[in-house]
Amino acid sequence: MSAAVENADNKSYVLVQIGDRRFAMSAATVSELAPPVRLHQFPQSSPLVAGVIVRRGRIVPVYDVSRILAGKNSSAHRFYLVASRDFGSVREPSAIPVDGECELVTAPMQTPDPASPKYISGKLTIGEETIEVLDLNALVTSATAQPNESDYAESEA
Repeated sequence: MSAAVENADNKSYVLVQIGDRRFAMSAATVSELAPPVRLHQFPQSSPLVAGVIVRRGRIVPVYDVSRILAGKNSSAHRFYLVASRDFGSVREPSAIPVDGECELVTAPMQTPDPASPKYISGKLTIGEETIEVLDLNALVTSATAQPNESDYAESEA
């Protein structure tokens, strides 16, 4: 059997480190792993928007999703993962801070657990590890993305 036929159900994913956990995102949505450039912050009321970065002449919003995924606000991070989000029929770049090394893998995606949040689109098994696959659109628009007072109290303590 040819390799193309064997890997017909396999897709490529980028594995990222957020906090103490690893997650995957479809490689088809990822455009680059950017170095830690200046984060421009401004007054706004979107709870996940940490600010914006400028990449390739475009303004890219940065969403701090670590509070949702790792249970704490991000501190120092090493890179910004720039990926596409869909806004109607238009694709726009968005970024999330990532803490550690990223790697590209090819694996079949399995269905997520029924109790998984809506932003988990599936899971991968890489060796002995099970890694959840993120849906960036669902993650940044998630109802659980609304911070509450206790989130801030814990992160400042």
